[in-house]
Amino acid sequence: MTMKIRIVFMVMLLLGAFYFTFFYTEEKHAADGEGVEKIDDSLVDVASAHTVMVKLERVYLDGEVSEEIVQETIWSMEDFWAEYRDWQLIDMTEEEVTFQKQVDDISPLLKTNGYFGISEDGVLSIFNGKPGQAEIIQSFFQIDIEKLESTSHESLLKGIPVKSKQKFEEVLESFKQYSVSK
Repeated sequence: MTMKIRIVFMVMLLLGAFYFTFFYTEEKHAADGEGVEKIDDSLVDVASAHTVMVKLERVYLDGEVSEEIVQETIWSMEDFWAEYRDWQLIDMTEEEVTFQKQVDDISPLLKTNGYFGISEDGVLSIFNGKPGQAEIIQSFFQIDIEKLESTSHESLLKGIPVKSKQKFEEVLESFKQYSVSK
């Protein structure tokens, strides 16, 4: 009987060794492997992340260009391009990406401190402040002052505030008829 017990015991040891050698270690490696893959994936993601300076240029109807610079960490190029899909790519290097957008409005500068006026040489212009006291932001066209009504001429000398896109377009349209044809 002791021989039978020894044989049964040996068979159980062999089966146990076989199990631990082939099945248990594969399960352990599979479980460990998933953890390693997850760690490796995150290491790959961190390694593939790229930080760039993104320059956003907004071009307004009045010609003003505002510039905003942000630092972006790019994890996925697909997500990066999706985020700026409404922008036009202007320039791209390894460290910097420049986008531009046309804004269908006048600039914040113009809304707060812009005045239509007439320059010394009779050109319809927008000033950064009241005409005569401030610098010209943008010039449009020469006005025939002799055709201009006196009230319109006085308004231009004092300055016509530009507070909205609508006012900007109205003033340009109303004075276009007084432009000098070349």
